[in-house]
Amino acid sequence: LKNTMNRNLICGSSVVLTLQLISDGGVVYAEALWDHVTMDDQELGFKAGDVIEVVDATNKEWWWGRIMDSEGWFPASFVRLRVNQDEPMEEYLARLEEAQAGEKDRAGLDLLLGPGLPCKEQMRTNVINEIMSTERDYIKHLKDICEGYIKQCRKRTDMFTEEQLRTIFGNIEEIYRFQRKFLKVLEKKFNKEHPHISEIGCCFLEHQTDFQIYSEYCNNHPNACVQLSKLMKVNKYVFFFEACRLLQKMIDISLDGFLLTPVQKICKYPLQLAELLKYTNPQHRDYRDVEAALNAMKNVARLINERKRRLENIDKIAQWQSTIEDWEGEDVLSRSSELIFSGELTKLSQPQAKSQQRMFFLFDHQMVYCKKDLLRRDMLYYKGRMDMDHMEVIDVEDGKEKDFNVSVKNALKLRSLTGDKVHLLCAKKPEQKERWLRAFTDERRQVQHDLETGFSLTEVQKKQAMLNACKSHPAGKPKVVTRSYYDFLLRQKHPSLPTALPQQQVFMLAEPKRKTSTFWHNIGRLTPFKK
Repeated sequence: LKNTMNRNLICGSSVVLTLQLISDGGVVYAEALWDHVTMDDQELGFKAGDVIEVVDATNKEWWWGRIMDSEGWFPASFVRLRVNQDEPMEEYLARLEEAQAGEKDRAGLDLLLGPGLPCKEQMRTNVINEIMSTERDYIKHLKDICEGYIKQCRKRTDMFTEEQLRTIFGNIEEIYRFQRKFLKVLEKKFNKEHPHISEIGCCFLEHQTDFQIYSEYCNNHPNACVQLSKLMKVNKYVFFFEACRLLQKMIDISLDGFLLTPVQKICKYPLQLAELLKYTNPQHRDYRDVEAALNAMKNVARLINERKRRLENIDKIAQWQSTIEDWEGEDVLSRSSELIFSGELTKLSQPQAKSQQRMFFLFDHQMVYCKKDLLRRDMLYYKGRMDMDHMEVIDVEDGKEKDFNVSVKNALKLRSLTGDKVHLLCAKKPEQKERWLRAFTDERRQVQHDLETGFSLTEVQKKQAMLNACKSHPAGKPKVVTRSYYDFLLRQKHPSLPTALPQQQVFMLAEPKRKTSTFWHNIGRLTPFKK
């Protein structure tokens, strides 16, 4: 069943398989590949690794599932069907441990185990063999893509530019080179005679940083799908790609199916290592390395997911900036890629110490503040920004503030490290102040994390995001009022199916209709100077 599921997943027919299992009256479980964070009460939130009971899979993109007492929609692309749906291994191992611990029912235990290896060692053998087998199959897939498609495409300069090929195939050639090297390392550690003795955990640990090259591929994959979809509308490209497949004697999977394989593979490593750890005795020499390898590959998957989310967010940030009136200076994306927190604060700055209500948006490296329009409260005017790399955050006690010589409550200060500039910010409530203090800590932590992991935006990514934002507001047409980036809380009132894919939606709402204002009518009626 496990092998059948894997083949069906690759072929893109997991929905059909799931529907079949459900219709047969079986309970179908899926394992979460990614965290699904939602603030919609009709969606089901979960963490990577959680097990979800699939209740309804009739929709291709969104399934209805259950975790304990919670039910809701979740994206089908965020999960995979659980390995060994009907294998009662937990009960089996529980019986085995009971028998071993009490030395009872030895005859029954021998009958249960049968000839050959003890159960746990046999299961470890199966998992090791699966890892080696799928790794060899994966290398063949990569070879077919590189030699069967890319090599042939490069010969046809009349059909493809190098830029197009880079968009479609990403850095898959780099992945192919790395995976060949990784397979050789695995082969050296693989014990053909006694696979359960194999110590392969160290292979993943030694190359954990090398797996980060998948980040670039996963981030590019949506662009690859778009580019490929455009080409496949032209018959000559359809015929060309099919000829490439037949010439290379590849299995009957379309090119977009092959290109999905690396995305699936990097998600599968933590799942395989989790299975391996489950069937590895703590006394086994490989136990500690497998345990560490599992955590390492989870971190790789988490890092890739985080980078993908960050890159998807830059379009939202660019869109947000395009709605701000009177913008001055460089774009937010020139230095930042993440909105940490936002909210309204009272601002006092020296030397005037004049009180001003402002909306603050804390990004990594900088904080932008804006003024609300007096009549149209949804419109913001740019008023300035602060360089958080050169700012010190100071908690201020309630009472007299000596620098500004005013009485304050729920206040904090931002002091420039390179000058004498000081900003006093006051929140309305103590809990709001505490939330801001945590946000400033989170901002510094995010900057440090990006530094350690080497995350940064390319100039091309920044320019493309700003270009996309400009296209959404054509010249001569009124701007669409866009919901601020900090407030993506579009709650549904009934359990209808989500209308868009997760992490790919920029929420744009038309300005709500308002009652006709009586402001000017009343002013006109009250004025004493009537003709």
